[in-house]
Amino acid sequence: MTHEPDIVSRINALFGQLRDAEQKIARVILEDIEFASQASIGELAQRADVSEATITRFARAVDCKNVRDLKLRLAQSLAVGQRFYSDVPAEPEGLHTVYEAIKKALDHNARLVTDAVIEPAVNALAEARQILIFGVGGGSTVLAQECQYRLFRLGFTASAYSDPMLMRMAAAALDANDVVITLSAGGYSPDVQEAAEIAQEYGAKVVAITTDGSPLAAVANYLVPMEPQETDYIFKPSASRYVMMAAIDVLVMELAVRHKRKSRETLRRIKHTLDNHKQGDDRLPLGD
Repeated sequence: MTHEPDIVSRINALFGQLRDAEQKIARVILEDIEFASQASIGELAQRADVSEATITRFARAVDCKNVRDLKLRLAQSLAVGQRFYSDVPAEPEGLHTVYEAIKKALDHNARLVTDAVIEPAVNALAEARQILIFGVGGGSTVLAQECQYRLFRLGFTASAYSDPMLMRMAAAALDANDVVITLSAGGYSPDVQEAAEIAQEYGAKVVAITTDGSPLAAVANYLVPMEPQETDYIFKPSASRYVMMAAIDVLVMELAVRHKRKSRETLRRIKHTLDNHKQGDDRLPLGD
C-alpha cells in the first residue's frame, strides 16, 4: 500500500516560497478545493486572475507532474471530508453536549448487542486457553489494554497487542484452543484484520467488536456489532469509544457470570491485596 502525498499540506508548506501570482492560485485552491479539483485550467486561471501558463508553473512548483496531476491530488484530498477544510455550523453550546452525544451513541447501540449476539462469543471465550486482544490506533489501543485488565481480574489469561508486527507473531503462535478479540470502530484496520486471519489459519476463533458490514466484520467468527455516529463537528471527541467500551463490558460481565466461582475468588484476592495497599473504602472501584 503506497502513501498518497498530502497536496494540501504541501501547498501550505510551500506558500511562502511561491511567487505572488502562484500565491494567488494557492489561495483560490485552499479556499475552495472542490472547485479547484473540478475546474478547467481556464476557469482556475480566471478565478485567480492569472494566466493559464501560471497555473502550469504552479503545479510544478508544488511537486505535481502537471495540472492534471494537481487536480487528481486535490480530488483525493477531498476524500477525508469537506468538514476538515471549512467551518461547519457549531453544535449546540455547553459542556453538557459531550455527555448527550455519549448517551445518544450508547442508546443507539444498545439495541445491537442482543443475547443472540453475545452468547456465542461468550461461549468461545469461556473455553479459551488464552485470549488475545488486538487493536491499533488511539482508541482501540487503549481499549485493548482495558479489555486485558478486565479479563485478568476474572482469572482469564489475556494479552493485549497494538504493535502490528507483534500481533502477527502472537497470532502465528495460537491454535484451536485460543480466541482473539479484535477491536476497530470502523472496521477498516488492515493490520488487525491480517493478524486475525493469521490466527484463524492456525485454528483460533475471532471475536470482532466493530461495524457490521466492514472488512474486519467479514472475517470474524463472532461479531459484536457497533454503529459509530459521527457528526460534522470535528472538534468533539468521538463517542464511539464509549460504545466499544460498553460492548467489552457486556462481554466481560457475561463471562464473569458464566464462571462465578472462579471470577469471585480472583476478584476477592485483588480487592484484598489493594485494600492492604491503599486502605480505601469498601466501595471504591476495583483497581481503577
